[in-house]
Amino acid sequence: MNLDASLNALDSSAVSPMLELGAYEWLWARSDGRVKPSFRAIAQLFRDNPGLLPSELVPPDQAMACAREVLTRFRKRDVGPFGFRIRGLEDYPSPLEDAENPLEFLYYQGNWDLAYSPKRVAIVGTREPSDEGLRRTRKLASLLVKDGYTVVSGLARGVDTAAHETAIEVGGETIAVIGTPLDQAYPKENAELQRRIARDYLLVSQVPVLCHAQRPPTVNRFFFPERNITMSALTQATVIVEAGETSGTLIQARAALAQGRKLFILDSNFRNPKLTWPARFAEIGAIRVKDFEDIKSALDDPTA
Repeated sequence: MNLDASLNALDSSAVSPMLELGAYEWLWARSDGRVKPSFRAIAQLFRDNPGLLPSELVPPDQAMACAREVLTRFRKRDVGPFGFRIRGLEDYPSPLEDAENPLEFLYYQGNWDLAYSPKRVAIVGTREPSDEGLRRTRKLASLLVKDGYTVVSGLARGVDTAAHETAIEVGGETIAVIGTPLDQAYPKENAELQRRIARDYLLVSQVPVLCHAQRPPTVNRFFFPERNITMSALTQATVIVEAGETSGTLIQARAALAQGRKLFILDSNFRNPKLTWPARFAEIGAIRVKDFEDIKSALDDPTA
């Protein structure tokens, strides 16, 4: 299936996929001053205009021009079939409504049904884990799969990569929520893993394609913590394997608690004298766990 067929498959009598895609991209990359591009600002724009679709806020000719530009980029980079979801329409994941600034639009590749897996847990942590941290990650991912969970992570180096790879190796399902557009891979060494997840599992990106192309890397790095907020909302719980004091993982920790999700922190973090964040999060609702059985018990207990 080519890119045009991907869009045709999304078509309906009520919504033009090309218009909606292009309009959302325009709100980020071609703003006329009504909104400064950020997830918070765009969420506020739609709060101020309840019930409207992106296409109702953007001139049609400009929306179509942006859509064609996105498709051109995708063709040049051999992105392959993709889809997207729009807030307020059918198949928008209702758990994402729990985010402080719910996404109005997201891209995806692969098996969208995985977004509705009955059991989804995020495994996250540092990009530079210890050998023991990698061992814990692989064991946890394997046991979660065995218990019927879909493993969700961010495709970053380190803990994320180990979680995705293990879920695949043991015959499970995995979802990657990335901090780049669909036409890019970060880190580069995960490009093949990203392609496999996009083909056989589920790859999700909330990053606007044209805006990302126009901004420098120093600005685009802010898309990564935003994807952590989405990853938390998309799951029932987040497990932190290892994380430093300034890790972006802690953004997901805060989001999980704010969204009413369970937040598990492995005991090894509490026993590290260099870390102060585990105790802080435990005081506001995080659950200290030693092993998978602790996690399973809390997941199975609605009052935990």
